[in-house]
Amino acid sequence: MSRLTHLDEQGRATMVDVSDKAVTTREAVAAGRVRMLPQTLKLILEGGHKKGDVLAVARIAGIQAAKRTHELIPLCHPLMLTGVRVELTPNEADSCVDIEASCKVSGQTGVEMEALTAASVAALTLYDMCKAVDRGMVIEAVQLVEKQGGKSGHWRREDEQ
Repeated sequence: MSRLTHLDEQGRATMVDVSDKAVTTREAVAAGRVRMLPQTLKLILEGGHKKGDVLAVARIAGIQAAKRTHELIPLCHPLMLTGVRVELTPNEADSCVDIEASCKVSGQTGVEMEALTAASVAALTLYDMCKAVDRGMVIEAVQLVEKQGGKSGHWRREDEQ
């Protein structure tokens, strides 16, 4: 197994030097889910929430978070993202909202953290906007689903849930 990349030879945390890496198109997809009471999901779907369109606000929050990942995650490179997509899909059968976030860049380092941050912040925004009616919501299964590009090539989660 290779060593952790954010540690230097003395074991100190450092930002990885990517200056020798080739610029390639890189893309990452992350997913998550917010489980809630059926009546909470119904309120969201009917647009009856006093705070407005909950799904639209969560989508924008996820996109904004992806763009600011380097400000939130120490040692994460600032990237000029070329695309960010955040999809929120209501799932009435499981009484939840499924989240999928994808980020794309032409650069020297990957966008996994940006996709994970987008999915996480979209989930947190859903929670924040609905907590007054359902404090028992659960944010779960935030995970990297797929990444493409760069030296390590293509990877896809085999155990997708």
